[in-house]
Amino acid sequence: MTLARSAWLALWLVAGLWPAMATAQTPAVPEIAARQYLLVDMSSGQVLAEKDADTPADPASLTKLMTAYLVFNAVRDKKLALDQRLRVSERAWAERKGGGSLMFVDTTMSPTVDELLKGMIVQSGNDASVVLAEGVAGSLDTFVAMMNRQAQAWGMSRTSFKNVTGLSEPGHQSSARDVATMAMKIIAEHPQFYPLYAMRQYTYNAIKQDNRNLLLGRDPAVDGMKTGFTEAAGYCLVASAARDLPMGKRRLISVVMGAASREARAAESQKLLNWGFMAWDSVKLFEGGKPVVTVPVWKGKSAQALLGAAQPEGVFVTVAKGQAGQLKTAIERTDPLVAPLAQGQRVGTIRVTTASGATVLNLPLVVQQPVELAGVFGRAWDSVRLLIQ
Repeated sequence: MTLARSAWLALWLVAGLWPAMATAQTPAVPEIAARQYLLVDMSSGQVLAEKDADTPADPASLTKLMTAYLVFNAVRDKKLALDQRLRVSERAWAERKGGGSLMFVDTTMSPTVDELLKGMIVQSGNDASVVLAEGVAGSLDTFVAMMNRQAQAWGMSRTSFKNVTGLSEPGHQSSARDVATMAMKIIAEHPQFYPLYAMRQYTYNAIKQDNRNLLLGRDPAVDGMKTGFTEAAGYCLVASAARDLPMGKRRLISVVMGAASREARAAESQKLLNWGFMAWDSVKLFEGGKPVVTVPVWKGKSAQALLGAAQPEGVFVTVAKGQAGQLKTAIERTDPLVAPLAQGQRVGTIRVTTASGATVLNLPLVVQQPVELAGVFGRAWDSVRLLIQ
């Protein structure tokens, strides 16, 4: 998934622009035993189910999604190397007294970035998180500031980070929707690192620990992503699952926060994912980079303009099972179109509705290829023609 598509999905999720379904056509959400939850289809960016998804809550180790994202950025930008060894500070070693999950590194060790990433992601090591944060930013305070700046850039208004590990602290909070944004950003922008979230276990310094995501061993479609627990947060799980279906691969992201136990967070997440795959279909409406309509253009070197959607990988929409064939598409644009027209310039709207007329999706209609201004004679001739219109 490209960065452009990632930004589009995040815009829908964060800003609340996902399509509205007619109430009568929306499948009933199963009962989910959790304080907050959210289910999103990554193909379309649509939220399929939610409960208190914007309520700030203790995110526990789901915090480490942002910690990992910034470390991935540092490796991508060559500020860190995977085989680079990092010093374990007294501050990182002190995490042993915090009562959270550990990779069990100490000040005599110098683990590599690759080892620390596995320790943070698979073992949920608080000590590994601190070592990585210090390796990227030099200090925890600087790294936490980076986390908050990134959250603000993504529009995560319910998120405020106070630490890199997720241990409970006044003011340290996030929401189910914001957590989903972090998960989607990692999947879309750092696919080379995403397989780390599917690792079932990891051994470091002869200490083997299992991934606490129980769904990795139960559902072959689940290949991530992160667990969390504190007394304040309850049991939390971000689960990511991809299934190959007749209409293509679909990926769903579920966020469950405030469940009663490890087993409950796994069971409720599985319930959401199964419902999302069984009750909904993801439909590709338009191919990426291809025009939806070709229309006349005035005063241009070209007599026609190619118009389509802005999404380079195509336009997807998620609808209730069996309703894909009932969708209707209408093009609304402002006429006349007069050159010059820039690539990506909005000139109308693509509107998708159900058979009953309920709006499913509104998308900007944009220029696919630029149209330059014609010469003096061409412009003059079209000016006359426009007067006659």
